[in-house]
Amino acid sequence: MSLLACSIFVAVANPALAHDDHCDAVAASVADAGFAASVTVTCTETQAILTSDTYPDHDMMTGIVGTNEQVPVPAEYPAPVVLNPVFSGKPLTRDAALGVAVNGVPIYDYTGGGEMSEADLAHHQAQHDTLQTGQLDVCGGHAGRGDDYHYHVAPTCMIAQMANAGPEAIIGWAFDGFPIYGDTNPDGTTIEGGVLDVCNGQTDDTFGYRYHTSQEAPYIVQCLMGELPNFNDLPRVRPLSAASGGGAQPGRPPQGGVQNLVFTQSTDGSRSMDYSYQGEDYYIRYSPSATENCYDYSTKTVTNDGDVMEGEFCR
Repeated sequence: MSLLACSIFVAVANPALAHDDHCDAVAASVADAGFAASVTVTCTETQAILTSDTYPDHDMMTGIVGTNEQVPVPAEYPAPVVLNPVFSGKPLTRDAALGVAVNGVPIYDYTGGGEMSEADLAHHQAQHDTLQTGQLDVCGGHAGRGDDYHYHVAPTCMIAQMANAGPEAIIGWAFDGFPIYGDTNPDGTTIEGGVLDVCNGQTDDTFGYRYHTSQEAPYIVQCLMGELPNFNDLPRVRPLSAASGGGAQPGRPPQGGVQNLVFTQSTDGSRSMDYSYQGEDYYIRYSPSATENCYDYSTKTVTNDGDVMEGEFCR
């Protein structure tokens, strides 16, 4: 029997937890990990909503070489997780988050080159691999085009912070309602080669199906195997816009990468990302302005040819 056929059989024979139990499981995964103070979980008839500011309490941006000259800025993010998941076996992809970690940080697939086609899923997209191209920090994340922090591979720093860290701990949830675990089975046994499907998942006795992180690409969930009737309505983080009108210019990765990138945070809410490129120093700095959800920026970037620019930008 093929893996796909086996997955469908098990998912039907062992249906996912009922609505209330699934809601409790999502809430417990956040609380047991120790993130209940920063992530709220509310359940509707169809979804568990995990709401956070997408801003984790761990190191960020350290180790990035292939920067896109974007910095992480807090952003309210309601992540919807289906409460009655149904395995479909038909992979869904999108150029945005596919799920959320238990600390409220969105989880993307491993690429940074736009939405993958179904054909792309079967082949490693080396040129768009955010890990191999140096775009990720030591914690597995970076700031994207929306100046939001998110993960593209296993969130190692978050996992190290989890109060219940271990093979059986759920580290996140895909939007289709299925849980995400680490590199091993929940009982700690090794996942043999060829067991995980194209979305980096396999069948599960409790939830019907589960996703995993892995040391090799695709590293984490890269597509969704569950039904999602409102797939096109899944949330996206809105990029910052200038207070005077118009959007901020997206950053572009400096060719060949940058050196000595350091991201610092102060207790007053100000942040600074400093780095060098071809012997020149550059920076992106911001602090909360007098306007709610707005920030005063001062930047000197490769994208803007080294010109110093200032302005107020808002969510």
